[in-house]
Amino acid sequence: MSQSSSIFPLRLENIQVRKRGNVLLNDISFSLVGNLTTVVMGPNGSGKTTLMRLMHGLERPRQGSLNWAITSEQARSKQSFVFQTPIMMRRRVDENLYYPLKLVATPKQETDLLVNHWLSATGLANKAKLPAQFLSGGERQKLAIARAMITKPQVLFLDEPTTNLDGQSTREIEALLRKVKPDGTCIVLSTHDLGQAKRLAEQVVFLNKGHLCEVSDAPQFFQKPQSSAAQLYLDGDIVE
Repeated sequence: MSQSSSIFPLRLENIQVRKRGNVLLNDISFSLVGNLTTVVMGPNGSGKTTLMRLMHGLERPRQGSLNWAITSEQARSKQSFVFQTPIMMRRRVDENLYYPLKLVATPKQETDLLVNHWLSATGLANKAKLPAQFLSGGERQKLAIARAMITKPQVLFLDEPTTNLDGQSTREIEALLRKVKPDGTCIVLSTHDLGQAKRLAEQVVFLNKGHLCEVSDAPQFFQKPQSSAAQLYLDGDIVE
């Protein structure tokens, strides 16, 4: 990946997001660089999902600025987003993977190789011809990740990707995300699962009540967080 084509860094400066009179994010400033797995953490209602949607362009700031290293339109084409509840197309499993490649006019030979690769990587090869809505919750999430990754984005946003999944499905999805990382994709993931954050995070963005409390390297955050709110959160106390 050449430096000129990289969408990073992403710079957020003095961001405020309001909705129906409520301030969801306030005075948010930090930079996001590539090649890291960044985990967005915080209590319920802290603004995690709003921040994820903002970075992906699904929310607009009331004030402040958000800038990628390239134009917003160019950057949007180099991103993918996986929602907490995966959205399945009413098509077969393999057709869910063929569709995004068709949109960007990928040659057929390359398309077939990519679809077969991701069917194998997700363990869904034996279900390729089944309607996607017949998959289990964990299988649907793996398919959603594969569909998001198949166009080789530079950044993958995942909003609470393992909520309501069992332990085995969670382990399989975390293993899938580790496979993605060596391909050079930056992962930005929100989670309320402290164990998952410790297993995956290289950088932590911690929010509380719509405010950015800290941005830290993961080892520093988990050993000695800078903010009292983060320490309470890690201790399992109620964060006011």
